[in-house]
Amino acid sequence: MDMIKNFIYAGVGLATTTTEKAKETINDLVEKGKISDTEGKRIMDDFFKSTENTKDEFEAKWKKLNDSLSSKFDFISNKESEEVKVLKSRIEDLEAKLAEATKKINTNSKTTTKKPAAKKTTTRKTTTKKVATKKTATK
Repeated sequence: MDMIKNFIYAGVGLATTTTEKAKETINDLVEKGKISDTEGKRIMDDFFKSTENTKDEFEAKWKKLNDSLSSKFDFISNKESEEVKVLKSRIEDLEAKLAEATKKINTNSKTTTKKPAAKKTTTRKTTTKKVATKKTATK
């Protein structure tokens, strides 16, 4: 779709540039005396009538193409299909249920107080090493 818009903008730009160049050319010819002022106006009037007719034909073809594409592809048209409406409704319902469930969870966690866990005490076994006494022989 963007490509089509760019094509149209390019066409409009080309038409504008062509019109400006045609005016410049006619004005130059009038200034040099090659054609008369009235003849220059007549040429420009003919040019504008011709471009207006071309523009009308282009608009008619564009409208026909646009209508044809819109009828073939439902997603292009502004009308929502029944299926899309049903899906939107289901999404809204699910979002409401999710918000309600989240709210219940948040209120339950605030009102319920947990008992602190009892501390476990562990007893360590201590082993004592027996020191062996050396018996020394006396002589």
